Amino acid sequence: MENFLNAMPKAELHLHLEGTLEPELMFKLADRNGIELPYDSVEQLKAAYDFGNLQDFLDLYYQGANVLQTEQDFYDLTWAYIEHCRAQHVIHVEPFFDPQTHTDRGIPFETVINGISRALDDAKARFGITYGLIMCFLRHLSEAAAFETLKQAEPHLDKIIGIGLDSSEKGHPPAKFERVFAKAREWGLLLVAHAGEEGPAQNVIDALDLLHINRIDHGVRASDDPELIKRLIEDKIALTVCPLSNTRLKVFSDMSKHNILDMLDSGVKVTVNSDDPAYFGGYMTENFMALYRSLNMSKEQALELARNSFEYSFASRERKDEMLALLSQYQMT
Repeated sequence: MENFLNAMPKAELHLHLEGTLEPELMFKLADRNGIELPYDSVEQLKAAYDFGNLQDFLDLYYQGANVLQTEQDFYDLTWAYIEHCRAQHVIHVEPFFDPQTHTDRGIPFETVINGISRALDDAKARFGITYGLIMCFLRHLSEAAAFETLKQAEPHLDKIIGIGLDSSEKGHPPAKFERVFAKAREWGLLLVAHAGEEGPAQNVIDALDLLHINRIDHGVRASDDPELIKRLIEDKIALTVCPLSNTRLKVFSDMSKHNILDMLDSGVKVTVNSDDPAYFGGYMTENFMALYRSLNMSKEQALELARNSFEYSFASRERKDEMLALLSQYQMT
């Protein structure tokens, strides 16, 4: 099953590039940039990856991002992720990046986006991995800060397909960013938002009604509201679910308690993603394998999850059909 899942063509729609910063690369970049980390070794850093909740993780996540200083650093970060995609047959990616994590510590917006987009362009040219880059606002910061970030992004809209909303969900509901999402929508950007991870099903409803998003990131708490589940099915709103993340951050006490396959079987267009794989114990194949081991996921369910990842990506119709054809060919082998 592991070989089947690894070789299966798939797309990743919920991935934070800063969350792919493996301890080894963190130490390498810290050394390159003369930054002293509060850990003596890679092993000690890995031992710190024991999170009680989302905030515990975010504190370490933002600390780790300090080693990212130059355009080459952002290129190397992104390229390391692409190498994982190659190894696991991820043929389309729609990664997130958090410019405020970097601009707030004096790193120019251009440094961040140029390093990332150059690596993604190289991945497409060399390996045929297609992509769409999504810029996220940090929801624990102000609406004004989000508007400023959107303004900084304006000269680079040719490199960005969409806007997202991440960071601490508790205390920062979708309504806080209604106006900035409306402006992004006016500019023709696609819209996604984290909702229903730590927060309640109502946050999913508000993301749909107030932010007018195209796709929900996480969304697992939607199952608390049967009417919302019915709406997601009828309107074909996809959820980008992250199983290993959900268990590491105690959204579910154990993978055996996860609701992704129940939602899939009910007709919700769920997808599998790795979120922050350097911190949560695995990339795409590891997430699929966790569902197989703990929930007895079948090959048919895995293929449906992969189909959803292509169909509900933001790729062109032509590219979607091409990827779906590759999956059909794989299914018949």
